[in-house]
Amino acid sequence: MSADPYGPYQGFAVPPMPSAPPPAPPDGWRAVAVAVLNLSGLGLGYALLRRWVLAAVCWAATAVLLFVALPADADGVPGAALAVYVLLVLLAAVHGAFAGLRTRLTWPGRAPLALLLGVLLLAVPAFGTVWYDDAHDEAVQQALLDRLDHADHLVTTAGRHRFATARGDYRAALETYRDLAVDHSGSRAAGQVPDRMRTFYTTVAAAYGHKEYCDAVEPLKYLRTVPRTMPGKQLGTLAQWPDDRLAASLYACGSAGLAGGGTDWVTRFGDLLNTFPHSESAAKVVPAVDAAVKNAEKDVNGAQPCTAVAQLRDLNTRITDLSGTDAGTSDALTKSAGRADRSGDAGEYACGVDQYKDGDFSAAQKTLDQYVADNRSGRNRDRAKKIAIGAEVAQTLPAAGKKLPTTASGGSISVTVKNDSPDDVTVLYTGPVTGSFTLKGCGSCKSYALLDTLRTGFKPCSSGRNYPQRTLSLPVGTTYFVHKPHGGSTATPASDTARLRSGYIYTECAYTTSTLGSTS
Repeated sequence: MSADPYGPYQGFAVPPMPSAPPPAPPDGWRAVAVAVLNLSGLGLGYALLRRWVLAAVCWAATAVLLFVALPADADGVPGAALAVYVLLVLLAAVHGAFAGLRTRLTWPGRAPLALLLGVLLLAVPAFGTVWYDDAHDEAVQQALLDRLDHADHLVTTAGRHRFATARGDYRAALETYRDLAVDHSGSRAAGQVPDRMRTFYTTVAAAYGHKEYCDAVEPLKYLRTVPRTMPGKQLGTLAQWPDDRLAASLYACGSAGLAGGGTDWVTRFGDLLNTFPHSESAAKVVPAVDAAVKNAEKDVNGAQPCTAVAQLRDLNTRITDLSGTDAGTSDALTKSAGRADRSGDAGEYACGVDQYKDGDFSAAQKTLDQYVADNRSGRNRDRAKKIAIGAEVAQTLPAAGKKLPTTASGGSISVTVKNDSPDDVTVLYTGPVTGSFTLKGCGSCKSYALLDTLRTGFKPCSSGRNYPQRTLSLPVGTTYFVHKPHGGSTATPASDTARLRSGYIYTECAYTTSTLGSTS
C-alpha cells in the first residue's frame, strides 16, 4: 500500500493548480486605460497586460513608420503607409480594451492611474505629429526654394545665348515662377518671385540694353505675352515695361534697314504703326521715310544715278505697302510714295545718260525710252529721245557712242536717203546731229538675190526710178547711219558711216537681200 501524499488527512481531495490566474472582475476603467495606452502607438497597454508579442507588433509598426517618415521631406509620409499605421493603432486600442477588461495590470495597480498615464503618453504622438508637420513644411519650403533656384539658373544660362536658342529655357523658368506664385502663393519662394521677374525681364531684353535693336524685337514681343499667364500682382509695372522699348527697337531697326537698303524695314515700321500708333517712335516714321526719299533724290545726281533710281522705285513700292498699315499716317506716306515715283521717273534720264557714258547702249536705250514714255512734259524729254537714238545706233556702230548726242539740228550738206526695198525702213542717224525717220517701202521694188550683190558694178537705187526718199541737211563731220526694217520684218539692220565734207551731195540707199544693205 502506497503512501498517501497528503499525510494523515485521509478522505480529502485537493484540486490541481490553475494554469493561469483567474480572470479579474470586469473593470471598464482598466479597459479604457489599456486602450488609451495603446493609442500612443507604443504598445504600452499590451506591455502592462504582459502581451509581449502584441506589444512587439506595435513597436515594429511604429519603427517602420518612423523609418518611412524620417527625415521629413517635401513629399511627406506616403498616404498608404499612414493609413495602415492608423488602422493598426486603432485595432490595438480596441483589442487592448477587450483584453484589459478582465486582465489585471502588472503596474500600476489602480486603473485610473494607468488611464492618467495613457492620457499623458498621448502627448508623445501629438508632439511628434506637430514636430513632423513643422519639419515637413520646412522641407516643402526648401523644395520650393530649390525650384526657384533652378529657374534662376535657367534664366542665367539662357542669358548667355541668343533669344531664339534660349527661348525654351525662358519658357520653362517662367512656368516655374508662375507655379510658385499661383499654386504656392504663401511660400517663401513665391515671395521672391516679383524680384525674380525683374531679373527675368532685364535678362530676356538684354539685347535692348546693348543697343542691338533688331535682335531686341522678338524678345520684347515675347515679354509682352508674359502678363497673359503671370498674375498682375507679381508683375506690377513690368506688365507695361516692354512697350516703349519695343516701339523704340522697331523704329531703330526699321531705320537701319531703310538706310542700309534692306527690305525688312517695312515690316518693322508696319508693326510699329499697328501696335503703337500713338507712340513717340511711330511719329518718327514719316519723317524717316521722307528723308530716305530726299537722299535718294540727291543720289540721282551723284556717281551712281541708276542705283538711286532703283532705290526710288523700291521706295515707292514699299512705302505704298506701308501706307496701308495705319490710317493716321496713310496720307503722309502716300504722298512720300508719290514723290519717290515722280523722282524715279525724272531720274531715269540721268540713269540713261550714265549708262550711255559707260557704253551700255542697250540699257541706255531702254531706260531713256522709258523716261520719254513716263515724262510727257519732262524738261529733258527731247534730248532723251536723241540719246536713245544714238544708243540704238551705237549698238550696231560702237564708234557712234563716243559722244553724247545733243539736240542740235540742221546743216549745210544735203544727204538723200532712198528706199530700194519692198519693206518700210526706219533710218537712224547720229553724229553732230541726231534723228530718225521712216521710209515707206518701194511698191515696184523687190529683194535682191545675194549673187546679184556680189557682181561687179552692182548698184541699187538706179537712176531713172522714183524711190521713197527723204533729204536731210547735216553738218560737216562723221554721221553714223543705221537702217532697220520697220514693223515685223526679220531683215537684219544695216549700217553706214558717212564722213561728210562741204561741196558734196550724198545719197544713202536701203535695199534688201537675205539681209538689209546700204551704199553711199
